[in-house]
Amino acid sequence: MRRDLDLIRKLILAVEDRDAEYWVPAIEIEGYTPQQIGYHSYLIADAGLAKGIDVSTLDDMLPNWQLSHLTSAGHDFADAARSDSTWSKATTIVKDKGGGFTIDILKQVLVSVVKNTLGL
Repeated sequence: MRRDLDLIRKLILAVEDRDAEYWVPAIEIEGYTPQQIGYHSYLIADAGLAKGIDVSTLDDMLPNWQLSHLTSAGHDFADAARSDSTWSKATTIVKDKGGGFTIDILKQVLVSVVKNTLGL
């Protein structure tokens, strides 16, 4: 499965927006399968942007995670990625350069776009 940065953004913002609860319900995002969400939740946790639990089973071909809360780095990513226009500018910059890129590089580009918007 390919990494979908738009799904990563949607998941991070969804975790940030939900109320704190004792039981963490699975996140549902229109247009994405539970397998896509579980795998991308794993990627988010693996990148240190959120904490979660492994809910994989022997039937799962991919890691399957549920996210419980964002880390400080996850909140930083959410703050930088929240604006649709900032997200669009940052992903356009990264895609125009071609080739692959990491979540860390995208985060740096997001911060740079935010700084430019603020005139810093």
